[in-house]
Amino acid sequence: MNTKSWYKPFMIWFWGLFIGGILVIWLVMWLITRGVLGYLPPLEELQNPKNRFASEIISSDMQSLGRYYRYENRVGVQYDDLSPDLIHALIATEDARFYDHTGVDFKSMFRAILKLGRAGGGSTLTQQLAKQLWSPRANNIVERAMQKPIEWVIATKLERLYSKDEILVMYLNQFDFLYNAVGIQSASQVYFSTTPAKLKIEEAAMLVGMCKNPSLYNPVRHPQRATNRRNTVLGQMEKYGYIDEAARDSLAALPLELHYRSVDHKQGIAPYFREYLRGVLTAKEPKESDYSEWNKQQYKLDLWQWENNPLYGFCEKNHKPDGSKYDIYQDGLKIYTTIDSRMQRYAEEAVSEHMQAQQKSFFKELKRKKSAPFSSSLTQEEIQGIMNRSMKQTDRYRNMKRAGASHDSIMRSFKEPREMQVFTYDRGMIDTTMSPYDSIRWQKSYLRCGFMSMDPHTGHVKAYVGGPDFAHFQYDMCTKGRRQVGSTVKPFLYTLAMDEGMWPCDKTVNEPITLIDGNGVEWTPRDTHDKYRGDTVTLTWGLQYSSNWISAYLMSLFTPEQLVKIMQSFGIQGQLDPVVSLCLGPCEVSVEEMVDAYTTFANKGIRTEPLYVTRIEDNNGNVIGTFTPRTHEIISESTAYKMIYMLRQVLDHGTGVRARFKYGITAPMGGKTGTTNNNSDGWFMCFTPSLVSGTWVGGEDRGIHFDTMAEGQGASMALPICALYMQKVLADEELGYSPEEQFDVPAWFDPEEGCK
Repeated sequence: MNTKSWYKPFMIWFWGLFIGGILVIWLVMWLITRGVLGYLPPLEELQNPKNRFASEIISSDMQSLGRYYRYENRVGVQYDDLSPDLIHALIATEDARFYDHTGVDFKSMFRAILKLGRAGGGSTLTQQLAKQLWSPRANNIVERAMQKPIEWVIATKLERLYSKDEILVMYLNQFDFLYNAVGIQSASQVYFSTTPAKLKIEEAAMLVGMCKNPSLYNPVRHPQRATNRRNTVLGQMEKYGYIDEAARDSLAALPLELHYRSVDHKQGIAPYFREYLRGVLTAKEPKESDYSEWNKQQYKLDLWQWENNPLYGFCEKNHKPDGSKYDIYQDGLKIYTTIDSRMQRYAEEAVSEHMQAQQKSFFKELKRKKSAPFSSSLTQEEIQGIMNRSMKQTDRYRNMKRAGASHDSIMRSFKEPREMQVFTYDRGMIDTTMSPYDSIRWQKSYLRCGFMSMDPHTGHVKAYVGGPDFAHFQYDMCTKGRRQVGSTVKPFLYTLAMDEGMWPCDKTVNEPITLIDGNGVEWTPRDTHDKYRGDTVTLTWGLQYSSNWISAYLMSLFTPEQLVKIMQSFGIQGQLDPVVSLCLGPCEVSVEEMVDAYTTFANKGIRTEPLYVTRIEDNNGNVIGTFTPRTHEIISESTAYKMIYMLRQVLDHGTGVRARFKYGITAPMGGKTGTTNNNSDGWFMCFTPSLVSGTWVGGEDRGIHFDTMAEGQGASMALPICALYMQKVLADEELGYSPEEQFDVPAWFDPEEGCK
């Protein structure tokens, strides 16, 4: 056969098909570019890809406290935040010619075609980024084939708009590494508890290995498969000269060591604070019609916050350059808080340590009660009333009521035993068989608490704990909960007296006193210091031992309205009834308000409002909000000096002395214990020259409490949390709180001066 007879036609067909194919590809690309074929994102969207970033909460010592996100836990990073090993591993494995092409690497693509994919897929990192950002999941190979040329066009446009470094960062910020770890920042924390800048070579190689197929090379479920893939990446790094052969061999021999921690809003440090801050940032302008009649006081409090607190409703009050409101779930805000992560851990440790010990004591007492967890002083009717209210607040009750079930059938359902899980301190969640009714009683048997600590000079809140365990007791008893304050209210009354010219050394007789309330009814408070009846004592003694008779004596010198006024100046915003018994603390106040109020004593008469956030940045690092402390001059410096002297006696010789002899705290410190009727509430407030802390401990309902004063008083229930916390804080020299720091009281001040 004559070779020339078929060679020429073959070459014509070959080159015709080749050139025709090129023309077809060019035509397809041109049609895509013109928007005729497929979807091409507009230039504005290419210039500003709509990456949804989680907002990050950052502590004052620059530790991540957590994130706010709706769908994806993605936090953006910059190129300088990436480990060089991470960049080298990614390029060596996914796109070795990354710096040589302009979005589409035809050389690699043709090699992949000729080798039937055995040399890789031929897609560049830029094409993969285009796929991540704009290609929906393809249902079949035909749809995927149609997406490819669109991604080529997008990739070339991205290369014109962005630098190579920016494309690398966008790719790593976008990739989903599973377990709600979207982006390299989240992945580094979830898998290795570190940051992208601190990734080791073998860690970077493992994460890059996941980029091929995160499910297939999942290190949690398939550790051996992930290890093999990591070693393949190390081999690529050696192949392209980023590491030598010896390094590759030594790194490949290392076992896969994860420091895996799942991402959950209920886990991690400061969960109560994070939830409080979320509510504050996203709060909407209060409307009175949205509040029930019994909750009008809360409306007033929220309205005051809206009008006076720039952080309250920040996302509603502030707008992005395009006019839309900020969204903490997807705008990638960085929220810099005043919380110190070390002090927060100390606070949570103190709460956990004491509450578990306290709970054991409470369970021991409950074993002797048929009414458990309620006090023996409650009637069955009172207990049933509490239980009925609690049942009506459950989803089970609301769903059954909505479905038309009768009260009797609902009650039968609540009394029917069934398999469930309940919380315990020592074993976590345990499987058991219990009726829903009994499970409510079981949940109520756990005591609750609230704690806060802040700098009285700057207002910076250093630690915030709203309860014993956020996963199971989510109601925040630091800011939301309000309970009777008992004797911790007495310093406000003594302040009123000192401000009116009285002195700590002034004397009176310790004896019962009867006052007449606004309705003409006699009121005579009880006191536990009957053995000192008839003794002449100083006002310092009265506060030191929390004498109700001395408080009533001071109350007789002033009007209830005067006490209300000074308490409001101290920052107490809740309902304060102007009655003579107010001097013993029947009013309901939050832990936050009490800590705020006590800053006045440590700060020479100037009250400093709590400050939770110092600044907020957008995802480009621009500052969009700054926050500074607000102060109020409440009393004179001399009055503050008198109060410091008396409140120090409470710790040195009075009801708070347990902090000295049991917990060994020697630092100069003032404070006050508080216990309400029937031991329903235990309080302790304390302050050093640079730190004010306060805590409350009690049951979910006032009818749940210790029946004995020994266990139920504030010195037993609440003081230990503050004491344990201060132990840890003062022992940590890096924090800068010295046990030798003295109160800034002038040498000339003499608490006896007014009595000479």
